[in-house]
Amino acid sequence: MASSPIDEKVRLKSIIGGSAGNLVEWYDWYVYSAFTLYFAPVFFPSGDQTAELLSAAAVFAVGFLMRPIGAWFMGIYADRKGRKAGLTLSVTLMCLGSFLIAIAPGYETIGIAAPALLVFARLLQGISVGGEYGASATYLSEMAGRNRRGFFSSFQYVTLISGQLVALAVLLVLQALLTAEQLQSWGWRVPFFIGGLLAIVVFYIRRGLAETQSFKNADADAKKSSGGWALFTRYPKEAFLVIALTSGGTLAFYAYTTYLQKFLVNTSGFSKETATEITTAALFVFMLCQPIAGALSDRIGRKPLMVGFGVLGTLFTYLIFTSLAATTNAFTAFLLSLVGLLIVTGYTSINAVVKAELFPAHIRALGVALPYALANTIFGGTAEFVALKFKQMGHENWFFWYVTIMIAISLVVYVKMRDTKHHSHIQED
Repeated sequence: MASSPIDEKVRLKSIIGGSAGNLVEWYDWYVYSAFTLYFAPVFFPSGDQTAELLSAAAVFAVGFLMRPIGAWFMGIYADRKGRKAGLTLSVTLMCLGSFLIAIAPGYETIGIAAPALLVFARLLQGISVGGEYGASATYLSEMAGRNRRGFFSSFQYVTLISGQLVALAVLLVLQALLTAEQLQSWGWRVPFFIGGLLAIVVFYIRRGLAETQSFKNADADAKKSSGGWALFTRYPKEAFLVIALTSGGTLAFYAYTTYLQKFLVNTSGFSKETATEITTAALFVFMLCQPIAGALSDRIGRKPLMVGFGVLGTLFTYLIFTSLAATTNAFTAFLLSLVGLLIVTGYTSINAVVKAELFPAHIRALGVALPYALANTIFGGTAEFVALKFKQMGHENWFFWYVTIMIAISLVVYVKMRDTKHHSHIQED
């Protein structure tokens, strides 16, 4: 049955509302990475930049350890109580984590308790993001119409990247307004305060969202029986497929986003300000490409895009990173970064809808969130740490091979899996 005009208005309003909340969630998450260069010495003073960044990257990875727990708990919550309820809970936890980092004293004030507070705050945010991904991916995929599911679900990464861009934009503004000493002393706290305040606004926005029809139509008894055990016993093929197709994509994404800024400073030799400008410009173009690729998947299918990412990523990742390491020209660095991100678009633009289409409604949020969080924790959350560890060992190029190999493994999965556009559980709803 065709939707009435009012249905379309509700659909569009819900997608915009869900996406806006997702933007703030990811801003709060990425602010940590964007400002690591400034606050790492506050919590981990050592006098060695690589060692300080390595410690901060370890805390970034620790935050990822809570993502599977958040995905499990809040995935079940969203499947049983509704997508709207899951989205509201996730932003509440993110808000608490941001404010805690904003007010946390440094190492010189409270000693070892300072990094301990930082870890606790990141654990809260890890739980939040773990649940956010599944709830928002499911919500956007279910809210989108049949012929525009790839297009609208791609806005999850548009807002995810937007969150990172806003974080970088705040960094650029603060770099322009404050001295490096002021940024390292207290300026880095400002973006965390901003994130906490924005999360409060999103809390009220999400309380006004409409619930998806897929959730309403799901069998009530099936909802009650949903859980981690049910996921891996009743849908083991789908769950492990999500892990496999995510591993290479999420590693490549974090290599070209959160780690790239540090790489341009620590390896290529650019200033912090120039590295931020390069990263921001490349991410902006990358963001604009997500809906284009998502819409393309609505026409030709999801599988061709993922296979394209796998092939190009396997062939060119090592070359891109070695070229970036050798360049001293900012525009060349921008072009190389953009090429890497455009390759990754084949994964990022459609990964949310592909996962959502694999599962029935009563276990969809958990099915999307938990396997993804496991893969993201193992590969995405450790990307910076592994890269910096290889650099510290004197074998930085091992990281380039590591990313290449993981993309190649995911490519095998992409080639063998069915195209979810033509075999979608969402359509059955």
